[in-house]
Amino acid sequence: MQTSLVKEGAIDAIPTVLGYASIGLACGIVSVNSGISPLEMGLMSLLVYAGSAQFVMCAMILAGAPLMSIAVTIFFVNLRHFLLSLHTATMFQENSLGSNLFIGSFLTDESYGVLLRKHLEHPKVSPDWMYGNNLASYASWVMFTVLGNLVGSLIPNPEQLGLDFALVAMFAGIFAGQLEAMARQLPLKKIGLILLSVFVAYMGLGMVVSSYIAVLIATLVGCFVGVMVDD
Repeated sequence: MQTSLVKEGAIDAIPTVLGYASIGLACGIVSVNSGISPLEMGLMSLLVYAGSAQFVMCAMILAGAPLMSIAVTIFFVNLRHFLLSLHTATMFQENSLGSNLFIGSFLTDESYGVLLRKHLEHPKVSPDWMYGNNLASYASWVMFTVLGNLVGSLIPNPEQLGLDFALVAMFAGIFAGQLEAMARQLPLKKIGLILLSVFVAYMGLGMVVSSYIAVLIATLVGCFVGVMVDD
């Protein structure tokens, strides 16, 4: 393992870490209302490690939902990670199976977005770089969710601080950087067509299925359109 590349990946993950600072604190604060202790919050972040899923878990625990119902719901919330991991594996085809499993296990929407930006600029991405990207995000998420749980009683209404918007803002920042890099390589007409197909699919499906399923199917539609317009 090349330490310099791991460090470089961790540095590139700084926008994700900053986003996790606010959204992780918000998640920790929400968990207090669900009766979750700092130790339980730490274990949840270490083992589940999924921002949106952990928010859902806290809400379902507060509502007294049965364990099986929580497990099935979290499975569907995180189903998109199958797609993310499959695509990520194509960027590390020369990597060992164990290394790819390690990368996939710590992959999130945000670290995947940072990877896409890196891949656009440097087609051959080092697995060591990805280790740094993933692990910096992982460590910060665990730290900030536990910290949020500890200080939760001091911030009873996180919405007033805008913490609930942190996840959206972080995605917007990552998407803007990725779109800028894509625009240097692909015609804007093709990019617009892909984005339009995702938008139309999501808005249409959102009226008949859950938002999680709509996101998954809209992503597949976007992938299909992307392949069709690719030269």
